[in-house]
Amino acid sequence: MTRAVPRPGAGPLSHVTMAIGWDPVRPDMFGRRGEDVDLNAAALLFAGTRFVDVAYHEQLTSRDGAVRHLGDSVTGDGDGDNEVIVVDLTRLNPNVTTIVFIVTCYTGQRFDQVENGFCRVTDNVGGTELVRIGLASARSHTGMVLGKLRRPHQDWDFAPIGEPIWAQHVVHAIPQLAGYLS
Repeated sequence: MTRAVPRPGAGPLSHVTMAIGWDPVRPDMFGRRGEDVDLNAAALLFAGTRFVDVAYHEQLTSRDGAVRHLGDSVTGDGDGDNEVIVVDLTRLNPNVTTIVFIVTCYTGQRFDQVENGFCRVTDNVGGTELVRIGLASARSHTGMVLGKLRRPHQDWDFAPIGEPIWAQHVVHAIPQLAGYLS
């Protein structure tokens, strides 16, 4: 389920958080556990349609330091957000025009096999959740384009997307994002 929250009267976006969460694989009635689910949050930075940078579990910080992945969870253990990416739009390289947030399942499970999976984006200044999507809505896919930050003029705005893709890794997702960059 996708839920976008209107921001009437809110100022321009300056600090945003993208987060994902899920529950670890539970043992079956015989105490056996299946393979752990390893979801990954990523923020892909584009200048127009050209991919220029990324923050994800293998590169925790963008080159300009404005986008930071706060650490990789490989099991979903813990309550709430398991992986978090923070974006300081005031420090972002001025050539960047779009940031696309994606979720992928590194271990290859489909999202309908992930227990209580979700992703969300929050305006940190206004304290508003801009979008929240249950990963089960992507059913038999291994990736999702959550949404994008874009700078159509001077200020940044957020557009929820919530579209499933086939991707276990950021590298697999990049060619599928061209349609979201216009």
